[in-house]
Amino acid sequence: MTLGVLAVLAMLFVMFAGYWTDWLWYRSVHYSSVFTTTLWTKIGLFFVFGFLMALAVGINIWLAHRLRPPLSAMSLEQQSLDRYRMGIAPYKKWVLLAVTVLVGLIAGASASGQWRTWLLWVNGVPFHQYDPQFHKDVSFYAFDLPWYRFLLSFGFAATVLSLVAAALVHYLYGGLRVTSPGARATGAATGHLSVLLGIFVSLKAVAYWLDRYGLAVKSSDFKATSNWTGLRYVDAHAYLPAKTILFCIAAICAVLFFATLWRRTWQLPVIGFGLMVLSAILIGGLYPAIVQKFQVQPNEQAKEAPYIEKNIEATRKAYGLDDSEVSPYEGEASKNADRKQLRAEADNTASLRLLDPNVVSPTFQQLQKVKDYYSFPHTLDVDRYKTPDGKEQDTVIGLRELNASGIPEHNWINDHFKYTHGYGAVAAKGTTTSTTRRGAPDFIEDDLPARGQLPEYEQRIYYGEKTTQYSIVGGPQKELDYSSRDGEKTYRYQGDSGVKLSNPITRAAYALTFSEPQILYSGAIGDGSRILYNRTPKERVEAVAPWLTIDGDAYPAVVDGRIKWIVDAYTTTDGYPYASRTTLGDTTADSLNDTDGERSVVAQQNNVNYIRNSVKATVDAYDGKVTLYEWDTKDPVLKTWKKAFPGTVKPKSAISDSLMEHLRYPQDLFKVQRELLTRYHVTNPVTFYSGSEVWQVPDDPTNKGNSVPPYYLSMKMPDQKKQTFSLTTTLTPKGRDNLGAFVAVDADSESDSYGKIRILKLPSDTGVPGPQLVQANFNSDDKIANTLNILKRGDSEIEYGNLLTVPLGGGLLYVEPVYLRGASTDLPLLRQVLVSYGNKTALESSLSKALDVVFGQSEPSDSTDDGQDNGGGGGGGGGGGDDTTKPPTGDATVAEALKDAAKAYQDAQDALKKDPQDWTAYGKAQKALKDALDRAAKAEAEAAKKKGQSQGTGQQDQKQTQSADKADDKARREDT
Repeated sequence: MTLGVLAVLAMLFVMFAGYWTDWLWYRSVHYSSVFTTTLWTKIGLFFVFGFLMALAVGINIWLAHRLRPPLSAMSLEQQSLDRYRMGIAPYKKWVLLAVTVLVGLIAGASASGQWRTWLLWVNGVPFHQYDPQFHKDVSFYAFDLPWYRFLLSFGFAATVLSLVAAALVHYLYGGLRVTSPGARATGAATGHLSVLLGIFVSLKAVAYWLDRYGLAVKSSDFKATSNWTGLRYVDAHAYLPAKTILFCIAAICAVLFFATLWRRTWQLPVIGFGLMVLSAILIGGLYPAIVQKFQVQPNEQAKEAPYIEKNIEATRKAYGLDDSEVSPYEGEASKNADRKQLRAEADNTASLRLLDPNVVSPTFQQLQKVKDYYSFPHTLDVDRYKTPDGKEQDTVIGLRELNASGIPEHNWINDHFKYTHGYGAVAAKGTTTSTTRRGAPDFIEDDLPARGQLPEYEQRIYYGEKTTQYSIVGGPQKELDYSSRDGEKTYRYQGDSGVKLSNPITRAAYALTFSEPQILYSGAIGDGSRILYNRTPKERVEAVAPWLTIDGDAYPAVVDGRIKWIVDAYTTTDGYPYASRTTLGDTTADSLNDTDGERSVVAQQNNVNYIRNSVKATVDAYDGKVTLYEWDTKDPVLKTWKKAFPGTVKPKSAISDSLMEHLRYPQDLFKVQRELLTRYHVTNPVTFYSGSEVWQVPDDPTNKGNSVPPYYLSMKMPDQKKQTFSLTTTLTPKGRDNLGAFVAVDADSESDSYGKIRILKLPSDTGVPGPQLVQANFNSDDKIANTLNILKRGDSEIEYGNLLTVPLGGGLLYVEPVYLRGASTDLPLLRQVLVSYGNKTALESSLSKALDVVFGQSEPSDSTDDGQDNGGGGGGGGGGGDDTTKPPTGDATVAEALKDAAKAYQDAQDALKKDPQDWTAYGKAQKALKDALDRAAKAEAEAAKKKGQSQGTGQQDQKQTQSADKADDKARREDT
C-alpha cells in the first residue's frame, strides 16, 4: 500500500511539475495574476463544457436505453444483437460512465483552448464605431460573434454525438430495425430521434441568422486580392436575403421535427428537411451565382462602387491609415534650381546614415567581441543618443551578449554556472566613420568594460536576444564577469530575478522540467542560488502578456543606469467589419529579418484586419524585470484585455522622460501599413476598382528576392521645418521599377506628430527611377564600375549598404555606402559612398565629396584612395566631416599604377564595344590591366613595409587620445 501511494504521488508530481515551475516563474516576475487568470479560465471552461457535453451524451444514452422496447422481436437481426446486449448488460453503468467521461474530456480540452474568446466576450468594451450594413458596434464582431460561433459549434457537436449515441442504443435494443420485418422504428425511438434532429435543425436556423452578420467579416477574392473583407453587391442583394429565407425555412422544419412527438411519423419532417436542403442549393448557391452573372458582371464597377468605398474607409480606420496625408511630388528638381543651394540643403535635410546596421555587425564582432563567448546580433539597431553638446545623433548600437557556442569547454558547470552573462553596449555614430582607421565605425562607446559617451550604467547582460539557455547564479559557484589584462574577474549575481532553489521540492521540479538530475543534488547549488530562464525579451513579454502580438525586433537602450530592452507589442483582431485582412508573418518579411536567423518577424501567421501598437514593454537586461506601458489610450481591444488582466499594464504617464527619448515607431507595424497603402492610398472607388494606381513594395536591390526594408533616419519632409527621427520606405508602381511614392512616418515618440504618415506621390507619367533602377544606374556607370573593380583587387568583396532615399529640392537624393571585405576576412569597412540626384551619380571616398560632385561643386576624384572616409552628411548629429591626410596607400607610384589600370580597363571595354570579335585588342588591354595592378600591389606592399618599420622605431600611435595599453592593442589588430 505504501509503495502504491508513493508511486501515485510520484506520477502526480511528474504530471504537475510543469505547472508548479510555471507558477514559480510567474511569481518571480510579479505577474502571478496572469498565470492564475489564464489557468482558472481554462479549468472553468474545461469543466463546464466537458460536463455539458458528458451530460448531453449521457442523458441521451440513458434515455434511449430507457425507451427500449420491452421484448425484442425474434428475428435474425435481433438474435445477432443478443450476444452484444448480454455482453454489455453487466457493465452498462461502466460503459455509460466511460463514454460520457471520454466525450467530456475531449470537449473540455477543446473548450479550454477558447479562453481568449471567453475573456474577450465577458470583458468586451464598445468601439463606438458601427458597421454600415447592420449598424452594430464593431465590438459585436470582434468580441461577441466569435463566442456565439463557438457556442453554436459546441451545440452542433453535442447534438450530433447525442444523435449518434442514441441511434446506436436504439438499434442495439431493438428500437430501430434495419432488416427485421414490420415497423423500422418504435414510436419512442421516433420521438427521441426527432427531437434531436429538431434541435440540430434549430441550431442550423441560428447558424443561418449569424451567417448574415458574418457577411460583414467574410473574406473573398476580389480585384486581385484574396483578403477582401465585407459585403459586396451579391452579398447584400442575394446572400443576405437568402440567409434570411433559409433561417425561416429551418425554423419551420425544426417545428415539424418537434411535432413528431405527437404525430409519430417522419413524413412531414423529412419533406421539410428536403425542402431546406433544396432551398440551400437554389437560394443559397444558384441564385447568388445568377445575380453575379447577369446583374453584377455587366456593370461591375457601378454595382460594386458603394461597397468598395465602405471597404476603403473601414480598412484605413482599422490599420491607422485614415490620417495619412498624400501630397503630390514632382520627383525631379527644377532645371533652374540653384545647385549650390541644393548642396547646402543636403546637409540640413537629413542625417544620412552611412553605417548600415545590417552590414557592420561583423565589424563590431571583429573589433569589439574580445572573446569568442561574446557576440553581437546579426542585425544591429538604430537609436538616438545625445552628443556631449546636447544634440541628438543617429546611433548604431549592439550589446555584447553571451554566445553559448563560444564557451571554451562545454560542461554543466561552465554552461550554466560560470558563463552566465554578456557585458556592455557598443555604439557608433551612424553618420561618420573613424578618423584613425579608415572605414571602421566611429565608436562612442566601446571596449571591455565599455566606456565612452553613454552615461554610467549596469553593464552585465543576463537577459538578451541570444541568451536562450538557463543559468544558475547567486550561489557558491562564482561566475566569470569578464577578462582583462589582469586576468579573469569573477562576480556573484546581486539581483532578485529568477526562482530560488533553496527548497528541495523546487529543485526536484526543475530537475524534471529541464531533464537535468544534477539540479537536484549538485553541490554547486546552495544558499542564494537562483535559476534564470525564459531569458529573451520576446519570450518574457509573450509569457506575461499572452494576449499581445510581439514585434519581431526588440532593441536595447541605456535608460536610467540600466540597459533596457524595448519591445513593441500589438493588439489585433480579425473581426473588424469591412476591413481587408493581411497575414502578419508574410507582410513583415523583408531582406533584414529574412537573412537573420536570430531575428524573427511577428511570430503569428494568422490573418488580422485590425492592429494597434497599444503597448510598449521593457525588459531589464540585468534583472529581467518586465514592465508593460499603455501606449494607445483609445484602443478598445487593450481596454478589454486590461479588464481581463487588471493591474498588468501601467498607464502611459508612468513612462519616464529618459525612456520616452528612445521609444520609436515600430518597424513591423509600418511594414503592415505600407503593404496596405499599396492599394489603400486610393480613396476613390472607381480608381480603386480600375487598379491603375496600385503600388508594390520593391525588391531590395542589394539583396535579391527580398523586399526592401524600411529605414530609420533623421530627416525632414518638404512640409517640415526641422529634422525628425523617421521611418521611411519607397514604393513602385505595380510591375514597374520607377518610383511611385516615398512614404515616411514620424517615429519620434516625443514629437507631436508621432505616427503621422506622409506620402509623397510621384506623377505616374514620369520616369523617376526607383531603387532597382538607381542601383542599375550605379552598376552601369563605367567610371563607378572601374573604381569598384579596382577596389576588388586581390579577391576582396564589395558589399552595398542601405540605399537611403531623401526628398530634396523637388527631387530625390539617393545615398548608398559601399563596404569592402578583404579576401578571406569578415571585416566590412566603409570605402566609398554612392550618391545619385537627378541624372548625376558620383562615387567618392566620403559623403561630403560625393555630394559636392553631384551638385557640381567639385570635380570627381581620379583615385579610389584619395582620402579618409570620415565624412557624414547632414545635421542632427551627423555633420559633414572633412577629408584628412592621405593614407600610405596614396603613394605616387601606387596612384600612377592605379591610373594606368583604370585606363587599361576602359581600353578593354572600348575594344569590345568597337568590335566584339576583336579579342586581340581586348587581350592586349587585359594584359596591360594585369601589369598595372601588379605594380600597384607591389608598391602598396613596399609602402606597408615602410609603415611597419616606422612604427617599430616608435612613431606616435594613430589614436593619441587613448591610453597606451589600448593603443598597443589597436596597433596589433591593425597590423594583423
